[in-house]
Amino acid sequence: MTDAKPKLFPAQFVWGSATSSYQIEGACNEDGRGPSIWDTFCRQPGAIYRAANGDVAADHYHRWREDIALMAELGLKAYRFSVAWPRILPEGTGRVNPAGLDFYDRLVDGLLEQGIDPYLTLYHWDLPQALEDRGGWPARQIVDAFVEYATVVGRRLGDRVRHWTTHNEPICTSLLGYFWGIHAPGIQNPAAAMAAAYHVILSHGAAVRALRAVLPAGDQLGITINLTPAYPATDTDADREAAHRYDTFINRLFLDPVLLGSYPAEVLDLFAMLGLGVSAEDLQIMSTPLDFLGINYYTRAVLRHDPSVLFLQADEVKPVGNEYSQMWEIYPQGLYDLLTRVWREYGPAQPHLRLFMTENGICVPDDVDYDQRVRDERRIRYVSAHLAQLWQAVQDGVPLDGYFLWSLLDNFEWSYGYRMRFGMVFTDFDTQERIVKDSGRWYAEVIRRNGLA
Repeated sequence: MTDAKPKLFPAQFVWGSATSSYQIEGACNEDGRGPSIWDTFCRQPGAIYRAANGDVAADHYHRWREDIALMAELGLKAYRFSVAWPRILPEGTGRVNPAGLDFYDRLVDGLLEQGIDPYLTLYHWDLPQALEDRGGWPARQIVDAFVEYATVVGRRLGDRVRHWTTHNEPICTSLLGYFWGIHAPGIQNPAAAMAAAYHVILSHGAAVRALRAVLPAGDQLGITINLTPAYPATDTDADREAAHRYDTFINRLFLDPVLLGSYPAEVLDLFAMLGLGVSAEDLQIMSTPLDFLGINYYTRAVLRHDPSVLFLQADEVKPVGNEYSQMWEIYPQGLYDLLTRVWREYGPAQPHLRLFMTENGICVPDDVDYDQRVRDERRIRYVSAHLAQLWQAVQDGVPLDGYFLWSLLDNFEWSYGYRMRFGMVFTDFDTQERIVKDSGRWYAEVIRRNGLA
């Protein structure tokens, strides 16, 4: 029997949605924007499904007014977006492009005019190609470049933007980009990947310090980390250890230096094996105090021991009989397990930290019916089930302050091209017509009621 009682969230709970610059903006060659590593990666044969790219994407650069009107129609209280580094500093450092800053000026003003709080992310993976050519994230000089970029944006928008995220999903920047090579820049080098993981977090801490010096008092600073709870495939020592290794190198590799100022012993051993140094001074910078932690959750990982897998010695298995999206297993319970674990293990060291659910969503094969409706019932079920777990975590003491559904619009979904649709607004990529899906109407009701009916 299901619980029929309404699940209402705290009065000041923030309801929003999220996007990222390369996935929706388009206009890749307009108004002085420089090339990014994703522009380059999309031209590599076989890198992207059907050789797609983000040249046009959802054309948000030209249609931002229309998109803000949709946000207002849906009743969003907040909008999480990212700034395109190549629009601001086309060569990565040095020359500032005024037209790039002007675009985000207009976007922020347009949001505020509709009563929508802007939640700005500085880096969602579109590194200027010029910086990659000089070594990219594996090179320590990237830290100073990121601080320069953050400072330029902070000085321009800091009078209106109150919530600042340095990085989105550092694992994608580092391991997916430089180890597995399935994201830009498409490199497969373990030492480069671990150096990138180190420098992303170091640049985060350094940027927080720099932003504190230029932003008004009271502005909130944080980072968003995608977390995947790890479960053993069987109740054996080997599989439990496999799940522990996965958790260490997928989750704690980023959580520990940010929130504890340290690395797990296994990570330090790997750094040493690869000839990478870790300094106490760097760890202090990495753990610069934050105001909030953003958590992205989509699914869990079920692990079995596999000595053939480099470093992790763990391989994911897909439980039979469970429901799956086009990409992942659907496992709402994992969200509750994750949130309570994070607060239990990291909360004592960060008692004043706010938590936000900065991404959560599902890709299903949506399409427009004869009556111009998109009946995406599976998305509604997915989000509803996860919000129920979120609500329970709040009841059990997790200080969660907001939820951002991924995503506002169907968009360019990285290596999957335009095959995967996450949006609560359908995007026709031929005409750029937008159609609010049934899930969007449903989410608007969730926002209006401040919870699940």
